[in-house]
Amino acid sequence: MKRTIQLALAATALAAASAATAQGFPSKPVSIIVPFAAGGPTDVVARLIAVPMGKALGQTVIVDNAVGAGGTIAAAKTARAPHDGYTIFLHHMGMSTAPALYRKLAFDPLKDFEYIGQVVDVPMTLLARKDFPPNNFKELQAYLKANGNKVTLANAGLGAVSHLCGLLFMSQIGVELTTVPYKGTGPAMNDLLGGQVDLLCDQTTQTVPFIKDGRVKIYGVTTHNRLASLPDVPTLDEQGLKGFEVKVWHGMYAPKGTPREVIDKLNAALKTAMADPMVTRRLAELSSDIPSADKMTPEGLRSHLQAEIAKWGPVIKKAGIYAD
Repeated sequence: MKRTIQLALAATALAAASAATAQGFPSKPVSIIVPFAAGGPTDVVARLIAVPMGKALGQTVIVDNAVGAGGTIAAAKTARAPHDGYTIFLHHMGMSTAPALYRKLAFDPLKDFEYIGQVVDVPMTLLARKDFPPNNFKELQAYLKANGNKVTLANAGLGAVSHLCGLLFMSQIGVELTTVPYKGTGPAMNDLLGGQVDLLCDQTTQTVPFIKDGRVKIYGVTTHNRLASLPDVPTLDEQGLKGFEVKVWHGMYAPKGTPREVIDKLNAALKTAMADPMVTRRLAELSSDIPSADKMTPEGLRSHLQAEIAKWGPVIKKAGIYAD
């Protein structure tokens, strides 16, 4: 009986402390942990929304780059952080591929986080060096079947979205190319521009300027519909690669146990930021999509994460790639 009373009192005290935390939130700056280097696609999104989120919260929102191991270092750092709402995490679809990609993972995407909402969907583009022989996707398919692993396919590193897009592409065309990993998108793009590698699948937040000024060849976009910023570029799906779709979705997370009242305040600030005219204009320029209202919720992010884990697990296992 005494033990039951003690547990009840402890639970009441914990609930009261949680309510007090939520009531005064935020009373200091909030940090968004970004798992990639400054200037990369995810960092661009974080810095774009940090200011309007801060205005909505009434506090400064700081971007904290915690780089390494395909985003898993930053994810583990977030999972261990105090669950008070002052540390949140912005990650792309790598959150869904990590369980299959890493033999040992210091966190569980479905158990160690609270979900704030989806943030932005970024299409990808299939590019080649400017002097690569095929002039269209039909010619590209024939060229790849004839040359196979003589063709080099760059990526930004093991588990990067460019790597995953390349894996899915090779799986669907039934040809194994020679993959060339780099330490980030910047070096991979630099070598494509310099002609050291043949192909690269990368996000529009990085590639649109190079496409528009003719410094690379483009064979298609990875969405089901054409992009407003590249209306003359056909999709890979419409060119015969039926069902091919890769969108680099991003989600915002908090440590498990963060009070729901705090999550609701963060979600409201996220929605305010995504409706900011400067944000919507810039995302449109980068061919990036703002998720629908039902996806920009805690429940929407969780269900999408579950579906993406189920989608990418078999692709990664079939490719036989693992990170230690």
